[in-house]
Amino acid sequence: MAEYLRCFRDPQTVHGTCEDYRASATIDLEHDRQDIEKKIECPLLVLWGNKGVIEKKYDVIESWQKRAINVQGKSLNCGHFLPEEAPEKTYQFINIFCQ
Repeated sequence: MAEYLRCFRDPQTVHGTCEDYRASATIDLEHDRQDIEKKIECPLLVLWGNKGVIEKKYDVIESWQKRAINVQGKSLNCGHFLPEEAPEKTYQFINIFCQ
């Protein structure tokens, strides 16, 4: 939490974060519409927390298989913030995936 507080005291961090959310509700939607028929061709690792809404609402792997050719993934025992809540497991899966 201390690192989040340190970063978000910087107005540029707040601005950048707001711009990212703004883009997801505007231009990112347009880009998604343009790419809807294309599949991600490189291997894709999907990680999500099993205590969050994603686990409850979606079959995550099935959802990503609609958008990518080679999908693998795993739910971790955490909520939304994987690196903060499950750093060792997050690192482990990313490290194995990248080898």
